[in-house]
Amino acid sequence: MKRSVVTLLLFIIFFVQAVPCTSVIISGKYTPDGRPLMWKHRDTQAFDNKLVFINDGKYDAIALVNSGDADAERIWIGFNSAGFSVMNTLSYNIEGDGANNGRFMREALMECETVEDFERFIEDYPQPRNVRSNFGVIDAQGGAAFFETGHYTYTRFDADDKRVAPHGYIVRTNFSFDGEWNEGAGYIRYGTAENMFYRASGEGNLSLQFLLEEVLISLENWYTGHNARVNMPPESQDNFVYFQDYINRFTSTSSLVVQGVKEGESPLLTAMWSMVGFPLGSVAIPVWLTPGGHLPETVTAPGGENSEICDYALEVKDIMIPSRRGSTQYYINTTKVFNSDNTGITQQLLEVTRNIYNMTNEKTNQWRIDGRPDEREVKELYDAYDRMVREAYGNILGR
Repeated sequence: MKRSVVTLLLFIIFFVQAVPCTSVIISGKYTPDGRPLMWKHRDTQAFDNKLVFINDGKYDAIALVNSGDADAERIWIGFNSAGFSVMNTLSYNIEGDGANNGRFMREALMECETVEDFERFIEDYPQPRNVRSNFGVIDAQGGAAFFETGHYTYTRFDADDKRVAPHGYIVRTNFSFDGEWNEGAGYIRYGTAENMFYRASGEGNLSLQFLLEEVLISLENWYTGHNARVNMPPESQDNFVYFQDYINRFTSTSSLVVQGVKEGESPLLTAMWSMVGFPLGSVAIPVWLTPGGHLPETVTAPGGENSEICDYALEVKDIMIPSRRGSTQYYINTTKVFNSDNTGITQQLLEVTRNIYNMTNEKTNQWRIDGRPDEREVKELYDAYDRMVREAYGNILGR
């Protein structure tokens, strides 16, 4: 009996350490361009990730999956052709076990069009639901909400409800506000994200660009006050920092932002900006749903294969975190990420993200006038993204 209890406790401790995601939803009423945003920074021991096109439900969809999940049975963030998007962070202070989280989101993505649809989906789902998550959703009608959901209960939090989101955004990590007090995980990451979004809201900058250039590649710790992008040492000076309580940490595997649409815009203008693979070593690449289900070659792969960009990101991760002996895997050499010479790997890749962002804006501005993305132009952009990504990693890795 004692051995069983110890085994269970060890499993719980490992599981808490293994899945520490960070997320936010932002109401379109508070973003500069009026479009809602949904961000998930994924942490898991499944380091190999990719994007896939799914077309076996009521709606077509694009989603992030573990690379070995050849049939995309479980998704971890995604959006569909109705403009509905869903994500989660595992919660450790509400009832439930989380075994069904990925399947639950896949089913919702195939069926739901609005936030209200998702609430009905939760209510009608057979109990116990075998979920234990803060589910974040946005839709094409301006809805943006979190649902703290367990086996039998759920609580809804709307991003445009000033009582729970006075600045138009809601942050969630690995605890639920309606759960057990002072239980759960991710309090330091919550504080870091909350501080970043609070500052941005005061500056009127709850924008896609802020997320891509600051949040997804954050190496900041609210509790200690350390920020690797402030007072950076030169490239020649190693600077190892224990970073397990940062948004980016050893188990970070992808970071993605769904940019929704304004009311009246085509849901097909919904885009998911995707840093697939270790985010500090990846590039943000946008994707849209097209009739042909096209994706950039570098972010997807057939069957159980891994995506090309994820392989690149894992390779440069080994440069940033060169040791795996004992706890050394939790120490990152920050000068390989950011340095005063502006030669850090993340700094170099950030320039690629910025170039992609600027190039993409030229097209999306026209698509919003036309009413929907042009499939031929989408494919041309994807080809350009692939070339830019391969060239950047070739330069960084000396190939």
